[in-house]
Amino acid sequence: MGIIHEEAHYALAIALVAFLIRAFVLGHWNTIKRNGERLKIPPNTLPLVGNGLQFLQSRWKLFSWFDACQRKFGYETVALSVPTLPPGVLIHDPRNLDYVFKNEGVFTKGNFVKGRTWDLFGNGIINAEGDFWKTQRKAGLSFLNTANLRVLTDVALPQYLSESIAQLRSSANGTVVVDLQHVFHEITTKLMGKMAYNMKMHADDEFTVSFDHASGGTAERFQNPLWFVTEIFLGTKLRKSIAVVKDFGRRIVTEAVQDRQSQNSHEKGFGEEEKKLDQISGSLIQSLLDAIQDEQMVADAALTYLSAGRDTTGQALTWTFYLLMRHPRVVSKIRKEAAQLLKEKDVALARDQFDSSLFNPVTMPYSMAVFYEVLRIYPPIPFEIRQCNEDVTLPDGTFLPESSILVWCLWAMQRSKLTWGEDADEFKPERFLDENNKLISRSPSEFPVFYGGPRTCLGRKMAEAIAAQVIPTMACLFDFVPTSNEERTSKTSLTLPMEGGLPVTVKTRAGEER
Repeated sequence: MGIIHEEAHYALAIALVAFLIRAFVLGHWNTIKRNGERLKIPPNTLPLVGNGLQFLQSRWKLFSWFDACQRKFGYETVALSVPTLPPGVLIHDPRNLDYVFKNEGVFTKGNFVKGRTWDLFGNGIINAEGDFWKTQRKAGLSFLNTANLRVLTDVALPQYLSESIAQLRSSANGTVVVDLQHVFHEITTKLMGKMAYNMKMHADDEFTVSFDHASGGTAERFQNPLWFVTEIFLGTKLRKSIAVVKDFGRRIVTEAVQDRQSQNSHEKGFGEEEKKLDQISGSLIQSLLDAIQDEQMVADAALTYLSAGRDTTGQALTWTFYLLMRHPRVVSKIRKEAAQLLKEKDVALARDQFDSSLFNPVTMPYSMAVFYEVLRIYPPIPFEIRQCNEDVTLPDGTFLPESSILVWCLWAMQRSKLTWGEDADEFKPERFLDENNKLISRSPSEFPVFYGGPRTCLGRKMAEAIAAQVIPTMACLFDFVPTSNEERTSKTSLTLPMEGGLPVTVKTRAGEER
């Protein structure tokens, strides 16, 4: 062990020297200009290391730093200087982001992003470009067609939601601590497992635990400029986690191929509703197999879709109930909206039987406004990085040479008072509703949580459908009380999982709005 530590220190010393030399060179090389003038630099920019130390902070502090930048500079583009990165900028102006979305062929993931995510996602859609990206997107569109979404909202989601409700009722004595993050992840994991891959999956299985660690380790690579050195000595768990994830991807493909070869591949339900779900189970992986000949590439694509469809929605629901517990006024309005709809439909919110599919994005505008407001404050993908594959000039006049890095932080942009008004720091779902209680549509460049342009999120309607059922159903059936009033933060990840989950106690509501 002593020899290993000595070698680690020696390697780190060499890397640090190289790091500082490169910092000195880049400090003089980063001459990105706007209309012929050098860009302003962010707060806490230091000689040699530039903004490198900011990226070494915890991600929560990094988000705060991004937020401080947008509060100081408004829509102005500012220079970013991190020793192991090419020259870069931080953008805040929705016009610039709109230009990025509309020119996705110019602003790509590039070697900077792919080099850090490749061993986890490989050729998955998160890294894919050109025709191979189009192939995967087409498969995703086939999976998320109108008929399949109807089965999700009418059959699969009510089934898995009712299972979670039953489990919550068994703990609803006001003393048992329940992790709501796990509850919501269990729902989304079951949904994606069955519908996309025809597999039984759970939120606490080996794959999920390993993927969570791999996601965190991959995210650290974007903040640690010496990740390629430190992982040599400290990356054993990360490598093992990635191996488990990749093995699971191959298992998804193997079982899907076996399904094709077996006439009795699906478990047959006894009722019509179960048959509908069985008929579309595994439709995503089968679409990928139809479109892609290489099974390893199919596995990469499957893992990427699994993460996108499961993690982000489960995490968004977690942050939703975190904020609802802090804003009882909003909870009351959700319950009132639900009660009004049930009265119109002459339906009771019964204890043992209830059709949650009555709740959808059209019938529950206030609940959807709550969901959008949560996504604004706690975006599932907190910041994005792109690399220019050619010289380009942004709408504000900033000239970016080829290979430049472009960063935008949704966490900061969606708190901008220039875009969202003086109350941007407040949790106010009403900002997404007009005077007639109709949902207001914000442009992707102002509200980029679902991205924009050709790469607009495929799963938006799926996420909205899940939220429209889960939020009012859970709010009407239960009272949740946090075990602590401390501010919750996110752990390191490519998405926004809550550190330590969301521990609560649960009580069944008296009468359950009957």
